[in-house]
Amino acid sequence: MEQDPRAARREALVDAAERRIAEVGLSGLRARDLARDLGCALGALYSLVRDMDELVLRVGSRTLARLDAHLSAAGGETPAGSPQEATKRLAAIALAYGAFARDNLNLWRTLFEYRLAPDAEVPEWSAQEQLRLFRHVLGPLAGVAPNASQAELEMMSRTLFSAVHGVYVIGLDDKLVAVPRDALDSQVEGLVRLVCAGLAAPG
Repeated sequence: MEQDPRAARREALVDAAERRIAEVGLSGLRARDLARDLGCALGALYSLVRDMDELVLRVGSRTLARLDAHLSAAGGETPAGSPQEATKRLAAIALAYGAFARDNLNLWRTLFEYRLAPDAEVPEWSAQEQLRLFRHVLGPLAGVAPNASQAELEMMSRTLFSAVHGVYVIGLDDKLVAVPRDALDSQVEGLVRLVCAGLAAPG
């Protein structure tokens, strides 16, 4: 079946936006440049997407899908197993997350740096795509802390993600207080193992 022409043009627009973000970062994304890339009038862009918010979210959707596949390949959807195996898997998922961030730096940063217009809300489809990634952490966490409730596991997953994400954000930005890049992975793995040891400890 042939793709709808408007849908095909929208995909071409998302392609162009994705390329520009990957090459020069979010700050280099300009509607006029995209119109030139597509060989169309500036107004034609807004017949394909509502606004730049929607366009960036569509690029983010692609990035999240690739991140999801990357984490799945690292074992993020395998049953939990023993606490030791679950800890090993959580460390592998954290390292896979860091590798994806390094290899897709500008697109990964855009997921967290972009701010919607003040009166805009994140569409439900975008919010669900983001929340869906937590299943990669929830499964292994259940193996590390088998007595935790679902609500506790969900909170732990967000806390652990925030910790790992924060180390990589600061490290990959080369901030003064950052862990050196060549030590990032070993320090993140150590952090995950320490957290898991604490969660598995009795009492």
